[in-house]
Amino acid sequence: MPINMVSASEYRRILVSDHPIMDARAPVEFAKGAFPASSNHPLMEDEERKLVGTCYKQEGQHAAINLGHSLVSGEVKQQRLAAWIRYFTANPDAYLYCFRGGLRSKLTQQWLKEAGFAIPFIEGGYKAMRQFLIETIDNAANHKPMLMLSGITGSGKTDFLLARNDAVDLEGIAHHRGSSFGRQHEPQPSQINFENALAVALLKHQDSPAKHLLLEDESFLIGRAALPKAFYQGMQAANIVVLEETLERRLTRLLDEYVHKMHHGYVQRLGEQAGFTAFTQYLTKSVNSIKKRLGGKRHDELQSAINDALSVQQSRGDTRCHLDWIEQLLKQYYDPMYQYQIDKKAERILFKGDHTAMHQWLDNLQCST
Repeated sequence: MPINMVSASEYRRILVSDHPIMDARAPVEFAKGAFPASSNHPLMEDEERKLVGTCYKQEGQHAAINLGHSLVSGEVKQQRLAAWIRYFTANPDAYLYCFRGGLRSKLTQQWLKEAGFAIPFIEGGYKAMRQFLIETIDNAANHKPMLMLSGITGSGKTDFLLARNDAVDLEGIAHHRGSSFGRQHEPQPSQINFENALAVALLKHQDSPAKHLLLEDESFLIGRAALPKAFYQGMQAANIVVLEETLERRLTRLLDEYVHKMHHGYVQRLGEQAGFTAFTQYLTKSVNSIKKRLGGKRHDELQSAINDALSVQQSRGDTRCHLDWIEQLLKQYYDPMYQYQIDKKAERILFKGDHTAMHQWLDNLQCST
């Protein structure tokens, strides 16, 4: 094995430690999927890669390599090299990779060596590391027992998970709260990036002292991010604990999440008027997404209550009127749906309690296992 190549046996260490990596693939490849600690500084841009790929298919490897050298030469080569040098100057311990750890990695490494930088490339490249992460997700249930945290909408499951070191926050990784009103200001990651980030979080959890893996009892889809099939099946077979909360606290929490945080975020990004318009559209789109399940009459009543609350908020700056439609939403939609789902899982429930009781029960479980 060449001295300046990082072995596949190091994948886990690289990913768990968030070791900096320079991704030499084209931007279009990087956009489809990358690793959390990677940065894209390509050997070839998208069009150059496309031309080389076409040449490879039509004329073979030798012709493709020659074309690549002609496309990335002179001033273009110096610009690419300068970007790499800046990256490795800032991250002197970083590694590099391409798609398979092949020609692009070796050429990038060679040019850097000629510039005085001895940078290791990763064996197998992105493809092999991605496969390692897929296997990590598929085998997660075999490492530590899964435990699902359930709870009626607004019970504060995310806040609870973030306070614990035995949990992985699936909604945080997906950038979505998982419900019809669950959209966040930041866009959701690509499916591949969601899976990569999930796998890295699982690897870190496996290296922690936690005896079990605490997850929110999610649907298969979190927004548009799909849970990998084997992982989701493991969740569906796991035991459940149910977080309980009063209606008053649920309403207060959802007012903050659906109204205060979302309105503030839109205004911060777009300005007062455009931000309020975007916030209004967010609420309308969210309630429209459940129109069929609500039925026409209840949907129209809910939309009317939202419009009234928005009018009061805009004229007086008072957000308390939003509590009316949020309570309707809970009683007419979320609560009955939750009760139906949790009734089907009754035999898997181990414990029910409020935040304090749940923390205590899980802490005791951690000590006893």
